Amino acid sequence: MTSARASHARGLFDSIAGAYELPAEILGLGQYHRWRREMAAGLDLTPKSLVLDVATGTGLVAREILKTFDVRVVGLDQSAEMIREASARAVDNFMLVRGDGQRLPFADERFDAVTFTYLLRYVDDPAATLAELVRVLRPGGHMASIEFGVPSNKLVRKAWEAYALLLFPAAARAVSPGWRQVGTFLGGSIATFDHHFPPEQLESLWRAAGMHGVRTKRMSLGGGVVTWGRKRG
Repeated sequence: MTSARASHARGLFDSIAGAYELPAEILGLGQYHRWRREMAAGLDLTPKSLVLDVATGTGLVAREILKTFDVRVVGLDQSAEMIREASARAVDNFMLVRGDGQRLPFADERFDAVTFTYLLRYVDDPAATLAELVRVLRPGGHMASIEFGVPSNKLVRKAWEAYALLLFPAAARAVSPGWRQVGTFLGGSIATFDHHFPPEQLESLWRAAGMHGVRTKRMSLGGGVVTWGRKRG
């Protein structure tokens, strides 16, 4: 059964799939591509590795990985509209599967690496979802993620709040009705998630799920959080 949280996320991303990449980059103040590039550069992948990219959206992270490495990527997303847009941007060695990151339709230890972006705010149980992601990762495989963050510096945080809670919603309203929904929701969602799951807490959840060597890099004054780790065994 699909949860209310998952249904909300699917509706949100279905509504902006047709006009996602450029508005996201502009509204993200040109920072999102830097986070993707940093995450991909920090992966340790051998040629022909099989990578699972969860919450792949239109495939931005998958395409960044394929630009960086000679690998194959399976992109998974629960949004049919995002899958459709990703298909329209198809590149070699990129396959798509519609599915839920909380219940992956893959065998244990199927992948050499797993990546995911902006996922854990949309699931019912982040710890259980991390365990599910680690389940399909082979022992010794690499996992990496991107999440939004809230700056810890008080002055920077005030500026972040002004943008995320006031300017971003106003700008998003001008893009489309779908982006209006995102603008209304996103800033508060980021702040709430960061309160309950700050980067240090997320690192603990990664370790509890079976990862080691977990490290986090805060980017863009704390607005972006990139995390890497390797599966024990």
